[in-house]
Amino acid sequence: MTRRDLILANPLFFSAGRMRAEARPGLPFRLVEVTSAAGIDFVHNSGAFGGKYLPETLGPGCAFLDYDNDGWQDILLINGMDWPGHRRQRTTMRLYHNNRNGTFSDVTKHAGLDFEMYGLGVAVGDFNNDGFADLFVTCVGQSRLFENTGKGTFVDVTERSGLGNRQGFSTSALWFDYDRDGHLDLFVCNYVKWSPAQDVFCSLDAKHKSYCTPEAYRGATAWLFHNRGNGTFEDVTATSGIFDSSSKSLGVAMLDHNQDGWIDLFVANDTQPNKLYQNKRDGTFEDVALKAGVAFSEDGKARAGMGVDVADYDNSGIPGLVVTNFDNEMLGFYRGTKSGSYIDMAPGSNIGKLSLRSLGFGCFFFDVDLDGLLDLLVVNGHIDDTVRNVRAETNYEQPPHLFLNRGREGFRDVAAEAGPDFARPKVGRGAAFGDFDNDGDLDVLLTTNQGKAHLYRNDQLGGNRSIRVRLVGTKSNRDGIGAAVRLYCGGECSLRLVKSGSSYLSQCELPLTFGMGARDTAERLVIEWPSGRTEEYKNLRAGRRYECVEGRGISERTG
Repeated sequence: MTRRDLILANPLFFSAGRMRAEARPGLPFRLVEVTSAAGIDFVHNSGAFGGKYLPETLGPGCAFLDYDNDGWQDILLINGMDWPGHRRQRTTMRLYHNNRNGTFSDVTKHAGLDFEMYGLGVAVGDFNNDGFADLFVTCVGQSRLFENTGKGTFVDVTERSGLGNRQGFSTSALWFDYDRDGHLDLFVCNYVKWSPAQDVFCSLDAKHKSYCTPEAYRGATAWLFHNRGNGTFEDVTATSGIFDSSSKSLGVAMLDHNQDGWIDLFVANDTQPNKLYQNKRDGTFEDVALKAGVAFSEDGKARAGMGVDVADYDNSGIPGLVVTNFDNEMLGFYRGTKSGSYIDMAPGSNIGKLSLRSLGFGCFFFDVDLDGLLDLLVVNGHIDDTVRNVRAETNYEQPPHLFLNRGREGFRDVAAEAGPDFARPKVGRGAAFGDFDNDGDLDVLLTTNQGKAHLYRNDQLGGNRSIRVRLVGTKSNRDGIGAAVRLYCGGECSLRLVKSGSSYLSQCELPLTFGMGARDTAERLVIEWPSGRTEEYKNLRAGRRYECVEGRGISERTG
């Protein structure tokens, strides 16, 4: 079957299919900027001083996390720092505690996270299974692991854990249990071999320095660290089959590519082929990206892969992929097939046409209007503020895309309708979602390069509700990362994966949200735990939050 045949058969792009989307005169939601009102006053420092160092173009990431286990999502914003010899200010990452009233308090210093480092990304996961979220912060230089003490503070355990003495240009990262032993392992993307001493002079006119493309530098392998279960990690990059010094990795997402219950990885590479590491269930991985059709663009070229997410966006039970790329490359928007291959739907769709002129970074699938269909958010922004001097039609600040999933009517970019502040052009980088006000819908957190963070509250206007589910593993890892959860409602089945990573340098909340539309009850919830255990619960009610503890049952959450 050709790509054209698959597009014609896809209910998300044309009229065939079993899903129905109700036509509405206007959007049933609004994304309202509440950054200042919420007490978020973060400004990113890229360290830029005129030297045009490559890392200045990339950050920062962000995360929603419940670090104190009070049932409310907190916010972490990663920061860079001034370069040695060009010091002007001291900047650190910022941790904001949720005050449960729509506002946040900066608790960075109290939490022990007042560290100066050139941070880029973050991955959140409970690596020691003590019930509290730990942090891995990727950096230019030495990345750091912060253990959550459970007392509102964090301790730097980088050296003690065995993750020290590794200098890199690390970008996105994720936690996952690749060997299903109940302990979270760590995957870290690395971009290129770069340091201030190795900086290359690039110029468009041979006089004025400009930011280099990644072709100016050698690639760097990603890293895989196996969790020994005693607080330490071992580097299994080479023995696992992950080692590849030609990679220039910026984004990573977890998925079960071949539906065998073992977590695989998709890695977005910049100017190098993307990777799809299939878990061979013996501690090793095989790259099947070329065979699966995701290594290159449709015309056989390696694109500038930045961010990535994986989700069952058409409720088919087979996850698809999105990859953000450079401008004039358009998004990679892949539909999965039963054979394990992927078809890029972007060239024949609205998504490809509308994203062609954008330079995308953070991205994620989420149900913004709670209708049961996953929508897609992409944040955009160029890498150099002088780009208009070279291409008058290209802007440094660019508006985001918010592709609303209308079922058989396809995807429609509604960013300009979602709210005036939301649509304003930005130099977008990181992106994450989370329900910070516990009202059942998904709010949005964005970061900008050398600029402010933006928090958008999601206000539902159409009366749609959700079912939210938090997993707690016992035999599986405590966060339930890697669990596949299916909700059956009204003849439809929605699949969600509990996951770390995805987007770009960022981490979305771990609880799962299933949009219910106007429906009151879901018939069944089926959980496939990473341990291999399957559990089923019946008659879940819309507008409720549930906690599922592996082997111990389900309960409603309050507070």
